[in-house]
Amino acid sequence: MTIAVTGATGYLGTHMLLCLMDRGEDAIGFAAEGELPPALAGKVPLETVALDDSATLSAKFSEHRITGIIHFAGDGTIPASLIDPLKEYERTLVATLTMLRAASNARCEHVVFSSTASVYGVPDRMPIREETPLNSISPYGAAMAMAERIVTDSCRPACLSTAILRYFNVAGADPKLRAGEAGHPRHLIKAAAQIATGILDEPLKIYGDDYDTPDGTAIRDYIHVSDMAEAHAAALDHLVRGGDPVILNCGYGEGVSVRDVIEAVQRVSGEKLDTMASPRRPGDPPILIADTAAIRSVLGWSPRYDDIDQIVRTAIEWEKKDGGLAPQ
Repeated sequence: MTIAVTGATGYLGTHMLLCLMDRGEDAIGFAAEGELPPALAGKVPLETVALDDSATLSAKFSEHRITGIIHFAGDGTIPASLIDPLKEYERTLVATLTMLRAASNARCEHVVFSSTASVYGVPDRMPIREETPLNSISPYGAAMAMAERIVTDSCRPACLSTAILRYFNVAGADPKLRAGEAGHPRHLIKAAAQIATGILDEPLKIYGDDYDTPDGTAIRDYIHVSDMAEAHAAALDHLVRGGDPVILNCGYGEGVSVRDVIEAVQRVSGEKLDTMASPRRPGDPPILIADTAAIRSVLGWSPRYDDIDQIVRTAIEWEKKDGGLAPQ
């Protein structure tokens, strides 16, 4: 089968393509803009297509005989969605609708949709199970929950088999340093790695040190980006084997606080980080930890990099290699 990866030039998309290439799969990237990193350029085809152009996308899916799609299109964040909610809804929903219409027109068979733990909001119970009610507290999470509903509703009429993976906090870089998170930091581990390597000369902001957690800082379930990619590949395998549509959490089931991350960065880098307490950010729940029993059971998925020091080490090595700033 030929597998399309949308959002292919972004952080998640590039690692997904590396995963598929390493597995010997026939893959192709689709993106509205950007380039593939050198490790993929010339080895994996890239189609530059506006992801609101359903006709062109349908034609390209048919031309390349796409039978499976892993959808990462959309580049939102919680803070950005609070500033411009309409942009977030438009970007997420239009890209998803266009992809599904194109998949249906081209008679694709399988779709893996990359969602987020932000759909849950502030659950009453930890760790979070998949049947937890969706109650996002940010436009980013709400848009993704709407997109999930669209994927689910379109499954049977469009003759698609679908899997939805709600990933938690993705971080780190390809262990072979073929790709990583490029650009300026938008997340904690990226920012801490750039400060530890001297790329940024500023204190690391701790957004909220008064949460009801053991050390007062927010707790997250961090997952290495390569494990995230492997989980999406396993979800596609499940569909190809004739498995039922699934919605699964994608994490490790372990909580790591902001201060735990800072300690890991200092431990791995040998550098002391200056920190600065800042107010809590709107849209940030105090704790998000996945219940991962379902993904392990249904997909037989087992992570390889489930240690915060491993995640931090690859993030730091990526910054040392590329300055972390070069566009993908």
